[in-house]
Amino acid sequence: MSDSEAIETDAGTARVHWYRAREPRRVLALGHGAGGGVGARDLAGIAEELPADGVTVALVEQPWRVAGKKVAPAPATLDTGWRGVWPALSADGLPVVAGGRSAGARVACRTARELGAAAVLALSFPLHPPGRPERSRAGELLGAGVPTLVVQGANDPFGRPGEFPDGPYAMAVVPFGDHGFAVPKRSGITESETVTTITRAVRDWLAALGE
Repeated sequence: MSDSEAIETDAGTARVHWYRAREPRRVLALGHGAGGGVGARDLAGIAEELPADGVTVALVEQPWRVAGKKVAPAPATLDTGWRGVWPALSADGLPVVAGGRSAGARVACRTARELGAAAVLALSFPLHPPGRPERSRAGELLGAGVPTLVVQGANDPFGRPGEFPDGPYAMAVVPFGDHGFAVPKRSGITESETVTTITRAVRDWLAALGE
């Protein structure tokens, strides 16, 4: 079960969907991508499972999505929306792990140091536009400045795991996964198994971070 909170930001009204742990030790805040919302299978799976580990999960709906727009705004506007919800995310004084999928992962990386995030979780980090490896966004990932986990589909056209540069981050690979972590039927892997792979990787990484 979750509860929602509308928050006014300089980019418009955002919405935070809270999945609360009974005795929280940290908050994991996750933003959505440019092509979808907080119902994405990886975000939903993490939100349902992690509270049992003492992790309150906050799924952050950016103002453009709340307003019903179909096209995401410029990165600077996404960062503004994220900054606007941060006081609510950190209000309880718990460590906040910033994260998100795709565009949301980029936002988390760009703002992590500035906002004092304890770590960053980057789901399906869009290393480059499909077919355009020369337009690398590696600098955003490498510049996060805090412990970082990248969870990447093995067949993600926005950047396969082998394309990522060496750096101070951990990498978990989702077998056969594309940018949305969908896998082909011929793989023999179900959607449920894929979500389990993702949540297990996130759980193990958060546990290794300590308190």
